[in-house]
Amino acid sequence: MRGMVVRHAAAIAVTAFAVLPIVFVLSAALDPIGTLNSATLVPRGAGLGNAVKLFTTTPFWTWYRNSVVVSALTAVLSVAVAALAAYAFSRFRFAGRRAGLASLLVIQAFPQFLAIVPLYVIFSTISDNWPEFGLNSVWGVVLLYIGGQVGVNTWLIKGFFDSIPRELDDAMLIDGCSHTQAFRRVVLPLAAPVLAISGLLVFIATINEFLIASVFLTGDDARTLAVGLFGLLADQRNANFGMFAVGTLLTAIPTVAVFQFLQRYIVHGLTAGAVKG
Repeated sequence: MRGMVVRHAAAIAVTAFAVLPIVFVLSAALDPIGTLNSATLVPRGAGLGNAVKLFTTTPFWTWYRNSVVVSALTAVLSVAVAALAAYAFSRFRFAGRRAGLASLLVIQAFPQFLAIVPLYVIFSTISDNWPEFGLNSVWGVVLLYIGGQVGVNTWLIKGFFDSIPRELDDAMLIDGCSHTQAFRRVVLPLAAPVLAISGLLVFIATINEFLIASVFLTGDDARTLAVGLFGLLADQRNANFGMFAVGTLLTAIPTVAVFQFLQRYIVHGLTAGAVKG
């Protein structure tokens, strides 16, 4: 009996720890005063004034579109590149394989901000010749994010590929298929869970990323949600807190939608190989 009480108490405490910040942000979004000092769990005269002010006084939907586009492109392209690299490292033996894997692992140990200055110089030069891939461009920041995500995703996906029997690839090759066909028809369907998880993690990390976006996306039409919402609090931290809370709540919608979309692939991949016995 005592153990059950302790478990229920721990569950309630953990739930409250997770839910209370969300309730506070929701209350701040509905608070008509819209300041940090006036924010309470139960606001008086709750309304949508902060949302209306956010939509009419800022290019919020432009920031929103930029964030979703950048995050989606980064997730899809980084997982695609990482899957190809992981398959090569997992299935083939070639000169420099161990060094390549070790290099990918070592590079992840260095913080991203160490490379911001040289990257900024490089992309400034690129902007002079190919503006669509330079500063204040969606493709430019997507390329940056892909470079930062490929290393860890390659290791993650390679570990899953190693658990897939190589005999399946060999059977496809005996039947006359190429390595590309074996990769596309056998390995990728079986690796659906890890691909979905990798894509979800990349999407979450990208849509919440601030440091690189604040340096490479400075124009109002190029900013993402993280940079745009930070600008609301940079000068008037107390006055615009209600608008910031509205933007924070809306930022969670794409993440939840992507999780719901990928959930079926995760479950299907985990149960596809189940057998009775």
